[in-house]
Amino acid sequence: MLRRAPPTDGHASLRRRPLLLGLVFGVFLVLIGITATAQAILVSVHFSSTALTAIAASDAATIRAVLEDALSLSDLDSGTTPAPGSAAAANRTRLATELASLAAPEEILRVELRRLDGTVVAASDPAVAGAVAAPTGPAAVAAGGHASIEVVPAGAAGAAGDVSRSFAVPSVLREFLPISSGGRVRAVLGIWRDAGPVLARLDGVRRDVVIVTLSAALVAALVLFLVFRSAQIRLSRQTVELVDATRRDLLTGVLNHGALVTAVTAAIDHADASDEPLAIAAIDLDNFRLLNDNHGHAAGDAALVAVTAELVRHLPSSATIGRSGPDEFVVVVPSGEAAELEPAIERMRSALAAISLQFDASERLPLTVSAGLCAYPDHGASATGLLATADRMLEEAKASGGDRIRVAGSADVGEATASGFDVLQGLVIAVDTKDRYTKRHSEDVARYSVYLARRLGLDADLIRTIHLAGLLHDVGKIGIPDAILRKPGKLTDTEFDIVRQHVALGEMIVRDVPDVDLIRAGIRHHHERWDGDGYLDRLEGEHIPLIARILAVGDTFSAMTTTRPYRKALDLREAITRLEDAAGTQLEERLVMAFVAGLETDADAPLPGATGSIIVPLRSSRVA
Repeated sequence: MLRRAPPTDGHASLRRRPLLLGLVFGVFLVLIGITATAQAILVSVHFSSTALTAIAASDAATIRAVLEDALSLSDLDSGTTPAPGSAAAANRTRLATELASLAAPEEILRVELRRLDGTVVAASDPAVAGAVAAPTGPAAVAAGGHASIEVVPAGAAGAAGDVSRSFAVPSVLREFLPISSGGRVRAVLGIWRDAGPVLARLDGVRRDVVIVTLSAALVAALVLFLVFRSAQIRLSRQTVELVDATRRDLLTGVLNHGALVTAVTAAIDHADASDEPLAIAAIDLDNFRLLNDNHGHAAGDAALVAVTAELVRHLPSSATIGRSGPDEFVVVVPSGEAAELEPAIERMRSALAAISLQFDASERLPLTVSAGLCAYPDHGASATGLLATADRMLEEAKASGGDRIRVAGSADVGEATASGFDVLQGLVIAVDTKDRYTKRHSEDVARYSVYLARRLGLDADLIRTIHLAGLLHDVGKIGIPDAILRKPGKLTDTEFDIVRQHVALGEMIVRDVPDVDLIRAGIRHHHERWDGDGYLDRLEGEHIPLIARILAVGDTFSAMTTTRPYRKALDLREAITRLEDAAGTQLEERLVMAFVAGLETDADAPLPGATGSIIVPLRSSRVA
């Protein structure tokens, strides 16, 4: 995972709960509360109406059944009291008894049958029979043919007689029901119930409705909270990512150039305030432009991603990494781990050696970097000054052939100057400066050729000449364009023709140096083949100078076991197999057999990866 810079104040503010989302959530809660209250009221009113209507219908049915047997129309039409013992008196007594039976102790408190003028014909309380009740509004409604039912205080119940004596409850459910016959209202029936049980049931229903509604509201509120919180987190994360995207390189995920300069400036300010050092490195991919040109931008992107991963893996945890150019990175390491920067980059370079890039039908391509290091305050007092110093060191590393590290203020022992060496030794340094791969290859060719010469028993002077010829055999590559020399892919025919000329160019470079005839022969003819199919002069067999034949064996073996821009090195066993396959065609078989036998039997045989001398001290200026 890529290390990220600590969040800024802008990032911290993004984590605050957005006011708009909180306001919207609050409005939703208010709406839910209003809806819950309104629903409870509506349900309560609807239930109350339904319950009262049901009570009235039940009472009407009951009274109708009772009155059918006990009520006669004469009781309603006659306004006089029937004589005692008469049939009418007996009928009214029976009617009063029936009404009294309807008045259960805790339900119906009183039942009155009234004429339209308010005279009580019969009642569950015999004491109010014959009394006249003033026709109240609800009674008048019933007289008009419409039932009336409502809950009223006991003191305003509208019953006949002394209500305070009759009703010992605070409120009653009053019903006035019309009694009709022949299509017209003949009487009004009044019923008074204890309203307590009815109101208790209504309160229970209302409570249940409120509980259910509020429970649903709470569930809805919780769901809304989770939805809003999720939306808030997602929006905050996306906003942070958008803000962060303006600071980071889209391909590699490290800081972009603008954010990098800011980070370097901040690191310098901190180092200045704490009086502590600071280390900076500029890192560049070798041959990046050629990789893009030959294999496309996707190949370049793959190389950048691979290098980024290794930087993150090997650099100190406190390091800040940024991409400052198409193929360039800058690393800033604070004081606590500043001394770890150079070793970490060395480890990263070693890790890159194990990585191969391969595109389409290409060979396995190496991945290397060059680096320039400097420190604050020794090599610069500002961000621009430090970056400029690191870039200068980087250019020196690249100019030395790449795959190197240059540290500001340190000297590269053995390579700082060439003033103390002769012309040939200066040419060796020129090969090194031109191309790091060529320099390593030339050292290996010199080692392998000297070893083969010793196996052949050649004299010491000739061996020294062969050694120097090995170091200089590719000196002509100084004149080959970098785009061809470092091309990470197969050369075209035209490009290969240009490369062939390096042997002629190398001979021309050394031809005016006195007494180097053997070296010139080795440089010009080391690409001739034993079967005559080589270049440039197409010499064959023993017509090829011995020094060139010896160099050809060392050159071929080194080419196969050295990592080049266009191909990773082969393993030792495969290289030996291919070398033996070339015996008798490309190379002289006698020389190949002697070289391979030595590799397989000698304990001190030169193997790929071993180091050899860069400069060979000469016994005298004569080498031929």
